[in-house]
Amino acid sequence: MSDWLDGAPGARRDGGAGKPVHAVTGQVRQPGSRPPQPVAGRPMPGPYGGPGGPRRRSTRPAATRPTWRRRILRLAGLAGAVALLTSLGTYTWADTELERDVDLGRLTGRPAPGKGANYLIVGSDSRQGLSGKQLKDLHTGGSADAGRRTDSMILLHTGAHGTTMMSLPRDSWVTIPPHVRPETGKHYGASKDKLNAAFSRGGPELLVRTVEHNTGLRIGHYTEIGFAGFVGIVDAVGGVPMCLDKAVRDEKSGENLAQGCHTLDGREALAFVRQRHQEAQGDLGRGQNQQKFLAALSHKAAQPGTLLNPSTVYPTVNAGLDTLIVDKGMSLWNLTSLFEAMKGVSAGRGTRLHVPVSGLGVRTPKGSVVRWDLPRAKKLFAELHDDQPVTAGPKS
Repeated sequence: MSDWLDGAPGARRDGGAGKPVHAVTGQVRQPGSRPPQPVAGRPMPGPYGGPGGPRRRSTRPAATRPTWRRRILRLAGLAGAVALLTSLGTYTWADTELERDVDLGRLTGRPAPGKGANYLIVGSDSRQGLSGKQLKDLHTGGSADAGRRTDSMILLHTGAHGTTMMSLPRDSWVTIPPHVRPETGKHYGASKDKLNAAFSRGGPELLVRTVEHNTGLRIGHYTEIGFAGFVGIVDAVGGVPMCLDKAVRDEKSGENLAQGCHTLDGREALAFVRQRHQEAQGDLGRGQNQQKFLAALSHKAAQPGTLLNPSTVYPTVNAGLDTLIVDKGMSLWNLTSLFEAMKGVSAGRGTRLHVPVSGLGVRTPKGSVVRWDLPRAKKLFAELHDDQPVTAGPKS
């Protein structure tokens, strides 16, 4: 059927009689002209030059001014972006400031890598960065330029079954592998001694070799912090909440805390993790306190209010960098993963234990030592190597 209407009086749409009119466009067909032809993909023109069909009124609302709520949300988003960028800038700066002094890549005779990841966390008694007044207030003894020794050692394993924090008593009776004394160049054969003697003889590298030799576990990363850095981090995060099931009073460390819950500042925290004389198990009891505190510190430091607050992040990181020593392969991302793993222990996603022992205060030519229960210890080390749930270690 044609869309053109004859010029009958009842069909007039253009006011002109006798002229064909298009039923849709309303256009008058001139004599000799061709009717409008449809073009693929393009609508037929309407009576006013627009597309065919009835014209529709726009339903778009008129532009309005942003409400106060929208402004607040925008400002909050901007502030959050600035805070995030500032934090990222702080992390980038901190990553370049890490003191990467320990070269694990040059160690030889190492065990094969197992499943999961292993960190060796060392608390040293380095007094570097402490003033004379601080040495007295913190009951550290010694002088600021005294050499450093290991005050605590924790092997932390992360894997499919969460985190395992295993304390290695510093007086553990172990075999120190053959080595060369860095300061003299003299060669020494393998010998039995206390675990912390490895650190004294050959620094972090010999300590890592000794731990690997006696456990069969390959250490992926090394982290060491001294007294000043430890105190600075605790103070920078605003103290660490700790609940004690008994009073802690130790004259040598200067600790004096009543039973109950406290928020420990840097001085109190250092005294808490160092004291051992009132612990029934001596070094084992101290190791339990150290694990408990490190998990609580990691939990506090990883909270959003601390982690994303530039005014807290910078002082915290800066305080730790003063005496923090790591291996050459350690990145700030690895360090953050370490803190997250320790935080997981405090949240119930892990286990705190110490290496199984068969004797405390055992007399040897090197003094009083801690002797490991070798059958149980080997079973525990094998479980960690294969990243299996631990069953052999005494829980802390």
